[in-house]
Amino acid sequence: MELQNIKQRFGIIGNDEQLNRALDIAIQVAPTDISVLVTGESGAGKEFIPQVIHAMSARKHGNYIAVNCGAIPEGTIDSELFGHEKGSFTGANDSRRGYFEVADKGTIFLDEVAELPLATQVRLLRVLESKEFIRVGSSKVQKTDVRVVAATNVNMVEAVSKGRFREDLYYRLNTVQITMPPLRERGNDILLIFRKFAADFAERYHMPVIRLDSEAQNMLLTYRWPGNVRQLKNVTEQISIIEQNREISGDIMSKYLPDYHDVKVPALLSSTENDTQFSSEREILYKVLFDMKNDISELKKEMRQLIGGNPVHSPVQHINEHIVDESHILHDDTDVDTFIQQGELIDDTLSLSATEEDLIRKALEKYSGKRKPAAKELGISERTLYRKLKEYKLEK
Repeated sequence: MELQNIKQRFGIIGNDEQLNRALDIAIQVAPTDISVLVTGESGAGKEFIPQVIHAMSARKHGNYIAVNCGAIPEGTIDSELFGHEKGSFTGANDSRRGYFEVADKGTIFLDEVAELPLATQVRLLRVLESKEFIRVGSSKVQKTDVRVVAATNVNMVEAVSKGRFREDLYYRLNTVQITMPPLRERGNDILLIFRKFAADFAERYHMPVIRLDSEAQNMLLTYRWPGNVRQLKNVTEQISIIEQNREISGDIMSKYLPDYHDVKVPALLSSTENDTQFSSEREILYKVLFDMKNDISELKKEMRQLIGGNPVHSPVQHINEHIVDESHILHDDTDVDTFIQQGELIDDTLSLSATEEDLIRKALEKYSGKRKPAAKELGISERTLYRKLKEYKLEK
């Protein structure tokens, strides 16, 4: 009940498990004064977490100040955060209080905290450790009692390793980490959020609410949403304003998702990258296909050598002795002898799409058409499997 009340209070839409987990942690840590680091992609809604924490804390009657660290020029960031004395730099005609002084007894949200200059990071570390700061141009130490919640879309471990962010400050900020899931991982929440935005824009612009057909809905569910909720809101507003037809089809939706039908084969990985690091489930699937192709090519070469060299064992026996059971890749109990004898070894010009379709067919057959276990067997999400079923026209 408390979770639903929080969602209603802050206008948070969705029931995704990852989202609920993030909000639940925020509620649990709110009564304490520990620092929190919110991570997640840009536009995923990280700004809701510090608002929830502040509202559920004993500091709720104090000031809540949100600061976008990436939007403040490096030359003025110290003055903005910690204040300055009159005459401390050109243009400083008066003394000024900084955010940490104004937010005393309250909460300060440092968005894009990874963008802070190293010199400012030192000042911030001092505030976290001793609750002390010094205005720019002053030598007087001042005290402040502020709860700090920071957020970033940057890989902080990598930033620390490259010297762009202080390690001691990172651990001070990261007492508790809360991760906001990207929109593409939130399943049907995407449609719920769309409907909310559509209703809001219909009311704002005094026009009927736009509605989606099944194809357009599926496009929303399978699109990667690099801009997350912010991008979905932008797309919804554009459609609401521009389209005269309030029933939105897949063809209409494709105008607003120009990269939806992107190149299917992923870019080749750099030789310096770890083979196990992929940016998407699709790359993982294609890596499996490429590996399988290479394995088959090697087996064919070995078989040709055996045929030309009077082996003690037959080529099929030799392959059976040395092959790593391909049935876990093919998701079928087909005997390897039969598989080879029937000419089902794929040529070196292996068609990735045909093989991918075959893998999906076999996985579905194995689990009697049940998508959830089939997707798990294939190592992809149900959403990705659903998209593939439509792509290969395998839906029943």
